[in-house]
Amino acid sequence: MLDSRWYMQRIYLDYNATTPVDPAVLEAMLPYFGGEFGNASSIHTFGQRARAAVETAREQVALLLGARAQEIVFTSGGTESDNHAIFGVVAPLLEAKAPVHMITTAIEHEAVLHTCRALEQRGARVTVLAVSRDGLIDLEELRNEIRPETALLSVMHANNELGTVQPLEEIGRIAEQYHLVFHTDAVQSAGKILVDVEAGRVDLLALSGHKIGAPKGVGAIFVKSGARVRQFLYGGHHQRGFRPGTENVAGIVGLGKAAELARLALHEDALRIASLRDRLERGLLGRVPDSRANGSAAPRTPNTSNVTFAGIEGEALVIALDLRGLACSTGAACSSGALEPSHVLTAIGLRASEARASVRFSLGRRTTVQEIEAALEIVPPAVAQLRQLSPSYRKAGRKLPRTAKPLPVK
Repeated sequence: MLDSRWYMQRIYLDYNATTPVDPAVLEAMLPYFGGEFGNASSIHTFGQRARAAVETAREQVALLLGARAQEIVFTSGGTESDNHAIFGVVAPLLEAKAPVHMITTAIEHEAVLHTCRALEQRGARVTVLAVSRDGLIDLEELRNEIRPETALLSVMHANNELGTVQPLEEIGRIAEQYHLVFHTDAVQSAGKILVDVEAGRVDLLALSGHKIGAPKGVGAIFVKSGARVRQFLYGGHHQRGFRPGTENVAGIVGLGKAAELARLALHEDALRIASLRDRLERGLLGRVPDSRANGSAAPRTPNTSNVTFAGIEGEALVIALDLRGLACSTGAACSSGALEPSHVLTAIGLRASEARASVRFSLGRRTTVQEIEAALEIVPPAVAQLRQLSPSYRKAGRKLPRTAKPLPVK
């Protein structure tokens, strides 16, 4: 078992990959691993107590999204929710031999892009919208790509690598005007910024518990009342038959509590974390030559900063920083170890070498000023050391500091 002091001695700046379970969330969950072990579908007292806990969590998640409780369906996480939404709309049309067209964007999570590709292999036509240098879609281009057979529009709310936030309300109005089903992946926005499915005219929305202080393996899909979507899994009558399978009561309770905590602290957390993010970003750009923040001119989630450090390999920097007690990433944890550069960063116009030289820092509720100041002492010399080993950086005539003192390894 890991000593808790191990965590306290390290700096964690990878909250977009996952978050620690909030102590209040864990406390809410614990009874459902013990005495409150009932199956939420059983009609006896044990089951009804579990059912009541699940329904409370459904209300809590609905309040976070501005939805109604009956529009929330619990899943295993964001990937399942995205698959359920997209397959649930498109697959029935394909089975009916109808021409089907769908629109998405070049910077979606692979849970969306790979699902679209799978449906494309079954006969659907897919348009992938380009994005600007800051990761935003062009609304006029979106309008121009809509066809009579367009059935689904899938645009993520906030990007997992850049933090870029799409104009959900404007997109929703377009979807409503053309009678499209509008799906959004809100895994990185729910609990960080205001999400209002009614104002955004959203039909389907995916979220994941472990991004907001709940455990891994639980998430939800918002399904607007009357939305044209078919169930994805088959089995019993759980959750009105839309998502069969015995409910993960403990995980659902945890997701509900995490949603409640995020909703109540949303404004305060956003202001504090954005201040820390900006402090980190300004410090890095000021102390590390030939560096730039990606997507910083667009609206972003308050916790995300993606920085390109010319002349280094991002994965090498992540490893070097980890050895010095700081955790960050090169992008989506789901793509860790991939040989190809980030599809998000190449989509915003970065060359492959620039994309590979980029690192994502993502902050959370536990991030402190002291951790940011420590990060600003750790990152610049680590970059300088890697640049001294980079022939391409020296060949380009970049200026290197005279010395790059070795950093202590934690």
